[in-house]
Amino acid sequence: MQIGAHDHSKRCFLFLQGPHGPFFSRLGKILHSTGARVLRIGFNPGDEVFWQAPGYVPFKSASDAFGATLETLITEQGVTDVVCYGSSRPVHKTALRMAKSKGLTAHVFEEGYLRPYWVTYERDGANAASPVTKLSIDTMAQALQHGAPAVTEAPDRWGDMRAHMFWGATYHACLLVGARRYPGFKSHRQPGIQGEFWLHLRKLAETPIRALQRSIATARIRFGGFPYHLALLQLAHDANFLEHGPFPDQAAFLDTLFRGFSTGAPPHHHLVVKAHPLEDGREPLRPLIRKLTKKHRLEGRIHFVSGGKLARLLDAARSALTVNSTSAEQVLWRALPLKAFGEAVYNRPEFVSNQTLTDFFTAPQQPDRDAYLTYRKFLLATSQIPGGFYGAFSRRKLLRQVPDLMLAEKSAYERMLARKNEASRQHLAIVD
Repeated sequence: MQIGAHDHSKRCFLFLQGPHGPFFSRLGKILHSTGARVLRIGFNPGDEVFWQAPGYVPFKSASDAFGATLETLITEQGVTDVVCYGSSRPVHKTALRMAKSKGLTAHVFEEGYLRPYWVTYERDGANAASPVTKLSIDTMAQALQHGAPAVTEAPDRWGDMRAHMFWGATYHACLLVGARRYPGFKSHRQPGIQGEFWLHLRKLAETPIRALQRSIATARIRFGGFPYHLALLQLAHDANFLEHGPFPDQAAFLDTLFRGFSTGAPPHHHLVVKAHPLEDGREPLRPLIRKLTKKHRLEGRIHFVSGGKLARLLDAARSALTVNSTSAEQVLWRALPLKAFGEAVYNRPEFVSNQTLTDFFTAPQQPDRDAYLTYRKFLLATSQIPGGFYGAFSRRKLLRQVPDLMLAEKSAYERMLARKNEASRQHLAIVD
């Protein structure tokens, strides 16, 4: 076989945990078809069932043995690339540190920063650990001036929430049935395997009544005739919330918000608390909100919306607050004032208010719209890939693009910056 630019026989991709469903398996098969070798470390029966590509390696030991096992596998198998979903899970943090120390290429997938129409693909890290956090808005603007690729600004398909819920329930059913075959596995999320399965099942069963409750609550807010601020909640087990935010749980976050709202917001303003679309009830939000409402004497001014789409609520909101949810990107797209408490890819002084919480509720500062549009265009030209992990149509769309991005020598960010640097060198040469 002739060795050339399209020969990837020396590449070995090691997959860790991925999004629920068949995405990682399909991606592994495509990479294998290029001549590259593919491995997958499976931590539980769900990983095993969904991985239909070659090279499955079960990890059944206790979590503290993972580092040594990973190092041995990398050395013996000649691993060149590590692939994972998110960079905050304990095993992924270990793997990414090791990849960096050994000079391996790390491919990190994440839900789209500009979701629900895109997914995120980056090298080395995501969210607060994303390489883009080290780039200034001026650098992005200069890079976009030199041959930026065309981007799809308007979405062509909504998100795949039902498919996401289905694959989540299926995954946890697999964990429940085959748990004994992986004695060392311990979920990094509470309430454990069995609890997760029943939470997913209950959420699927309660979807119709939740939709009705959500519609009623949303209608009351939209037609209530009062100005309101919007609090964007995250999942209680969200690694990004826990690892890169200042609060141990949602209760602490909401208590802080309610206190600031009670002292800073005009008395005719209201606060809308919106749960994450995948909120499954592991944290009792409704009784918690009732308790905090009474504690801070905010009766009649607090509204709770259980999941659903964000756009209708944002269209009439005065401002929004979050720890570090990516839904804040929709806030900034509408040029609404934003207060964020945790580390996030968008948490920049041009976008996010540095006011005290009381001052923010009194008179929130507007973001720099032009700076945000530059940042958004840069993301769409680099790390935001049209498609999705869960629905069949979205997954096919994503798989048509991702393998070539992974096989490329440089990341999309590096290629964009290289164009800028090359243009600068050419300009200097001409001047000289």
